[in-house]
Amino acid sequence: MTRKNTHIHWLLLLTILIGPVFFTAVSAEERQAVILMYHHFGVEKYPSTNVHLAQFEAHLDYIADNGYQVWSLQKVVRFLRNDKPFPARVVAITIDDAYTSVYTEAFPRLRARGWPFTVFVATDGVDKRYTALMTWAQMREMQQHGASFANHSASHGHLIQRQSDEDERAWLVRLREDIQRAQRRLKEELGSAPMLLAYPYGEFNAALAELVAGLGYTAFGQQSGPAGLGYDFRALPRFPISERYADMDGFRTKVASLALPVLSAEPWEPVIDDASNPPRLRVSLGDSEARLGQLGCFISGQGRVDVEWEDRAARRFVVRAAAPLPMGRSRYNCTAPSAQKGRFYWYSHLWIHLPAN
Repeated sequence: MTRKNTHIHWLLLLTILIGPVFFTAVSAEERQAVILMYHHFGVEKYPSTNVHLAQFEAHLDYIADNGYQVWSLQKVVRFLRNDKPFPARVVAITIDDAYTSVYTEAFPRLRARGWPFTVFVATDGVDKRYTALMTWAQMREMQQHGASFANHSASHGHLIQRQSDEDERAWLVRLREDIQRAQRRLKEELGSAPMLLAYPYGEFNAALAELVAGLGYTAFGQQSGPAGLGYDFRALPRFPISERYADMDGFRTKVASLALPVLSAEPWEPVIDDASNPPRLRVSLGDSEARLGQLGCFISGQGRVDVEWEDRAARRFVVRAAAPLPMGRSRYNCTAPSAQKGRFYWYSHLWIHLPAN
């Protein structure tokens, strides 16, 4: 089954399980915010990272018309770090890579609504004046109207990959310099920069995550799901949005999602090799009104797999792909219906299969 067909199968299953998304009773306090992630806007030659302008406008209209609050990413992180419950339906908008269509297409639409948003910038490309990217002057203009700009590394490289002549110490030294160079350039050009970092390509491993946390950053991946209280600040989730997966049925489900209360997920390390493929994930859940009897887990490119309950009373389960994962990035997505009609609990775990050295 292809990734596209797997995604369609998954959305159809969600529709069967939850039906159309209608809101009935909504808690005044919730334990998560939904963080959306975009790249290109109306740039047809990059379908894997682009959204059509009509899709983007439909997303914004839906947020505005259905009682959602759009918060800055900094405010969301502040609530998460203070373990402070959220009001219902909080959304944050993030954009990776600072492409020119952010300035020409997304910025006017977000500015017209007065909504804050965060752009993660890989600074080397801006300094080299790549025409595909915004300029520092454009970013300074956007700062005056609700935009903030944060660290996406300087190089936008595959940070988890060592160079041929690097040991672990040299690799970590190089990454530290890369990240600090980006933060320095943001501050020099824009006056300030929040301590937020988005991993290029959503790729991280435990050693990189520890480095980033040690530098004081809250970091973000590209694994899907809402960011919940108690989640790991080394790699908070965001929902990647691209034209193939930007239909309104899927969008409504995503922005209405609830954070599955994951107490632990083992192994946390996302990088696997041939010996550990397919990986076995053990998850322990906290208490919630999730209907765990309908918990379903879906594997990138493979569809739904069985969930093994090690201890149902303790809410501990195990999931493993039926076949080895391919090279590159994959995810285990686990969802369960909420007692609130039309809402789903959601957790996604990243895996990165690398070739043997």
